[in-house]
Amino acid sequence: MATMSSVSSSSRRTSALPEEGLRERKKRRTREAIRSAAFRLFEEQGWEATTTEQIAAAAEVSPSTFFRYFATKEQLVLSDDYDPIIAAELRARPADEPLLDSLRHAVLAPLRQIVEEDRAALLLRVRLVKEVPALRVMMYEASDETRDMLRDWLAERTGRTADDLAVRAATGALIGAMTEVVLDWVDSGATDDLATLFDTSMRGLAELLH
Repeated sequence: MATMSSVSSSSRRTSALPEEGLRERKKRRTREAIRSAAFRLFEEQGWEATTTEQIAAAAEVSPSTFFRYFATKEQLVLSDDYDPIIAAELRARPADEPLLDSLRHAVLAPLRQIVEEDRAALLLRVRLVKEVPALRVMMYEASDETRDMLRDWLAERTGRTADDLAVRAATGALIGAMTEVVLDWVDSGATDDLATLFDTSMRGLAELLH
């Protein structure tokens, strides 16, 4: 989900995604290879010293192939594949369920998977966003799709329009809350279970706003 935008993405398969054809599986494997090579280089030699040419070479693809999958080095860190999954989970929640409960349930399963499969990459992504000014700026642009997804869901659930001020304000508040949870998790040493921390935080937010 792009909010955890900067923080929480993996391109691995999940059961919530539609079945892939051969071409889609090949593209996914290439995307994963590029991202894995990039994260390894970022860890070994740092963000600034790592070039897109080095990433392409480490992933055994051409520079032009790199740019077919990621427009920039920054996008490689910030892009994710979880918004469609969470959107589907949100729309599957009961219509009379409290909004924060729906969000909490929709995010928990993907979040657990992210931590289980890509904990080291997640930590590296957050550190990069905190340390690299360009990534911090682009993080807000990268979260536009997540913001649109949440705004549309809130509008649908509340019977308001997507450009309603209350809907837009609530969307911004939810994105901010989720981002704070992940940043706090990393700042505290990432010793707690992130999914549990998110669950507890959303429950606490619901109580405060009740």
